[in-house]
Amino acid sequence: MKAPILGLRTTIYKVGDLEKATAWYAQAFETEPYFNEPYYVGFSIGGYELGLQPEQNTNKQHVENVVSYWGVEDIQEAYDHFIRLGATENEQPFNVGGELMTATVFDPFGNAIGLIYNPYFKLKD
Repeated sequence: MKAPILGLRTTIYKVGDLEKATAWYAQAFETEPYFNEPYYVGFSIGGYELGLQPEQNTNKQHVENVVSYWGVEDIQEAYDHFIRLGATENEQPFNVGGELMTATVFDPFGNAIGLIYNPYFKLKD
């Protein structure tokens, strides 16, 4: 019997200003959204979905209990790119074992963005 879980598909960030967030994420991920409506903005990033949704309560503090990590080829370069665009430092790039490296930043809207260099992970076709 085949497992019913197909794998990670979408990461959604809640934002107070959907228009500003759309512009920031388009620049940060160097791609335009494929879906852009007042209730949801969707980007296709390397075969996965990055979604933005308007946050109902903009005073709400984001809880960092789950972090989605986006794969990168050069973690320091990617980290510096996000910082240049206005993200704030959370965890600078560090080695977590072997060649595996991670880092996290906070976008201008308070969401944690994980970056990972993982030469061991191979995306199945």
